[in-house]
Amino acid sequence: MASYAFRLNGRSVSAESWDPAQPLLYLLRNAFSLHGAKFGCGLGQCGTCTVMMDGKAVRSCQTRVDRAAGHAITTIEGLGAPASPNRLQSAFIAEQAAQCGYCTNGMIMTAKALLDREKSPSEAAIKHALAGNLCRCGSHNRIVHAVRRASVKL
Repeated sequence: MASYAFRLNGRSVSAESWDPAQPLLYLLRNAFSLHGAKFGCGLGQCGTCTVMMDGKAVRSCQTRVDRAAGHAITTIEGLGAPASPNRLQSAFIAEQAAQCGYCTNGMIMTAKALLDREKSPSEAAIKHALAGNLCRCGSHNRIVHAVRRASVKL
């Protein structure tokens, strides 16, 4: 069985997988018990499985474990903790931007990648960045407000 090493939320880790094409999502959830990234569509279309790889938002359901090897992976658990959420997570809480919460991981991770690139994005830029993340509850306006709130606190 092959072993794959990478940085996960700031620390060096390795995990074994019998399948080099195994989705990174499965490894994160099963080998590391990180459950923030969710399985949604399995096709990379909904965004609920989004993590950051080397600072770029990627769909972990479509990212092969062998392609993640040697890279820095950040999950929502690596941003902040319930007792001390980061500014983006705090903004989502303040704006009540999660109804069912299923899309929240993907929205926050995609927004984090955007804010790392662009410190004060326009509302249009936020909507464009989040366009690939689906939310069935209709929290879109609150989500956009949360990202704006987080960008103002920079």
